[in-house]
Amino acid sequence: MNATSLRKNVKKKSINLHKTFTLRLMSGIPFQLLEELVKRENENSLRALKSTAGIDFSSNDYLGLAFSIPLQEKIKQAVSEASKQLGSTGSRLLTGNSSYTEELENTLANYFKGEAALLFNSGYSANTGLLSCIAKREDTIVYDQYCHASIRDGIKLSTSKSYGFKHNDLEDLSKKLANAKGNRYVVVESIYSMDGDFALLKEIETICKLNKALLIVDEAHSTGICGKNGEGYCVQEGIATFARVHTFGKAAGYHGACIIGSAKLKEYLINFSKPLIYTTALPPHAMVCIEECIKYLSNAGKEREQLMKNISLYNKEKGIIGLSPIKTILIEGNTEVKAFAKQLQEKGFSVFPILYPTVPEGKERIRICLHSQNTEEDIIELTKSLKTI
Repeated sequence: MNATSLRKNVKKKSINLHKTFTLRLMSGIPFQLLEELVKRENENSLRALKSTAGIDFSSNDYLGLAFSIPLQEKIKQAVSEASKQLGSTGSRLLTGNSSYTEELENTLANYFKGEAALLFNSGYSANTGLLSCIAKREDTIVYDQYCHASIRDGIKLSTSKSYGFKHNDLEDLSKKLANAKGNRYVVVESIYSMDGDFALLKEIETICKLNKALLIVDEAHSTGICGKNGEGYCVQEGIATFARVHTFGKAAGYHGACIIGSAKLKEYLINFSKPLIYTTALPPHAMVCIEECIKYLSNAGKEREQLMKNISLYNKEKGIIGLSPIKTILIEGNTEVKAFAKQLQEKGFSVFPILYPTVPEGKERIRICLHSQNTEEDIIELTKSLKTI
């Protein structure tokens, strides 16, 4: 390269660097991050925070406990009696533990029919905290491809090999397990959050036994609505598991999560699960709220019965089957599904579009959640609107 060409090349790079630096100053973030935002905008998949309004057909508050006045009154009284401090002051391994926390975990273990329970600050931290540390380099995790992002992220944080199997495809699961090495873990959800269908747990349990694999089930969307007293789908169906994750932010109406497993698994997680070890523990009033929510949930038979009636009514109006409160309307394309959701919102329904990349491209959808508090009139009006739009 001669001197003239070199000067031109240096000048061009200098101009590009200046443009990049200027854009960074204007946007407040590096150019590469700005490019990703622009790409999302071009795909019509840019997310934004928004408030909800209208008749609730979108939240995970399946039994209406988040707005239950009787439950709120019980919590107010319990908090005033039991909580003498605002924060937990530290992680569980330092100053954030208490005899009350341990008693609550015993209550949760009894309720969910397990040997031991370990509290986590959220379902996300429970899944990442479990999956990131139990499987080693020589082990294998096999997971349903429709599993939640928290499960996938937990698997990525582990050092193990991992394989996704086709959704609810028993043959593919068996094939993947046949090639698995070391300790084998199979991870599924009892009810899948985006499709609303159930895992084939009895068949999956059998396959796990044949392949000497350990079964892990995320019960987030079945907690509170399945089982005689809301203990979840595994208890309802009598499924043996290595671990279950139960969350309190959906049908339980509050926040937080726990892992149900053996006493030795609990001991292991206390020693090796980073989201537990390095996170400030839930505050005392949160423990009280969880306990009161679980007490209320265990006696919410009327709410569960009404939810089932509402699911049956929706199914009848739509001509479909399925016992899950999660229903989907597939509308291909981000632009198209946004427009569909907007028309429903204008009719007074709180529903949201689920966009790519949250779901695969071409699988965009309206996700409808049914609740015990939805009226018959609400459900009929919704199904009529779905037909006319």
